[in-house]
Amino acid sequence: MRLKFPDVCEVLADEVARIAEGAGKRIRDIYQQEFDVEHKEDGSPLTMADHAANDFIIESLNKLGLGFPILSEESSSIPYEQRSGWETFWLVDPLDGTKEFVNRNGEFTVNIALINHGRPVIGVVHVPVSGVTYTGCENGGAFRIDPLGSAIEIRAGNFRGGPARVVGSRSHAGERLKTFIERYSAAYAQAELVSMGSSLKLCLVAEGEADVYPRFGPTSEWDTAAAHAVVSAAGGRVIDLDGNDLVYNKPDILNPFFLVVDQGDFDWSPYASNGA
Repeated sequence: MRLKFPDVCEVLADEVARIAEGAGKRIRDIYQQEFDVEHKEDGSPLTMADHAANDFIIESLNKLGLGFPILSEESSSIPYEQRSGWETFWLVDPLDGTKEFVNRNGEFTVNIALINHGRPVIGVVHVPVSGVTYTGCENGGAFRIDPLGSAIEIRAGNFRGGPARVVGSRSHAGERLKTFIERYSAAYAQAELVSMGSSLKLCLVAEGEADVYPRFGPTSEWDTAAAHAVVSAAGGRVIDLDGNDLVYNKPDILNPFFLVVDQGDFDWSPYASNGA
């Protein structure tokens, strides 16, 4: 089905935000006590909080009665042959930044996105520790909502050169990010690295607190979809290194390397290339 935006946006985004906040409460309850850490086959951590948030989100989304299928990080075994026919579906990361959760630095999120024909058209990113929630809707704007429910509209910046704020992963920074910053600083102006965990990196670009987020490490579709919707609604873009928008529900759920950029027309590609 094709959804009509922004007609359905505000009501549905509010409902999804409440679901994300409910999942955040369950995560926070576990965060405040001792918890065990499991590990998946790829070595990434998994906790009781991942399971509790996932169960709550799936149950709550189903209660909305919309009938959309759900792809969650904890249900990633759904084969492409089955999901290839999905036009509209929920894409969920119940706890993005489990390493940040385990390290207790507060930089982890609940991510819920609605994907329509390969695009994230609604996205909610909730931060359990701070209580802040980001929402974004196609043609409906992007907002930052404080713990008391007060919302302000956010817009990505308009970078055109000069000193740059480059946001990077707190847990997955690598040599290629270092090279990106060194190249820019040598060729143009000083670049400052802003370290952050989880999908909050994308949200920093969406609210104008960073100019670019280059990602040169592995991510999956559920890691980016919700914040991608926020970035797009705020006027920014999430693009691969060839300048194409990221798409969702691919046969391989891994994302390519990508850049999160603001509204400006600055060309970051020379600094992101893999060549000398």
